Amino acid sequence: MKTHVKKGDEVEVIAGNHKGKRGTVMLVNASKGQVVVEGARKVKKAVRRSENHPDGGIIEEDAPIHISNVKKLG
Repeated sequence: MKTHVKKGDEVEVIAGNHKGKRGTVMLVNASKGQVVVEGARKVKKAVRRSENHPDGGIIEEDAPIHISNVKKLG
């Protein structure tokens, strides 16, 4: 599947709850048709204790958006 955006592109979200937010593409999953845009869709996730997160708890991370909901800028 061919995509109109690639990692490092500046994009704007054009549909959904996060409409109007802008950011940089951090990851493209062409087979699922999803992109992860920095700062566009933050979700809270509960994590167990591990070496990376010794205390566990709740972290915020960027979640994927469907590729049709983003527009490349410039």
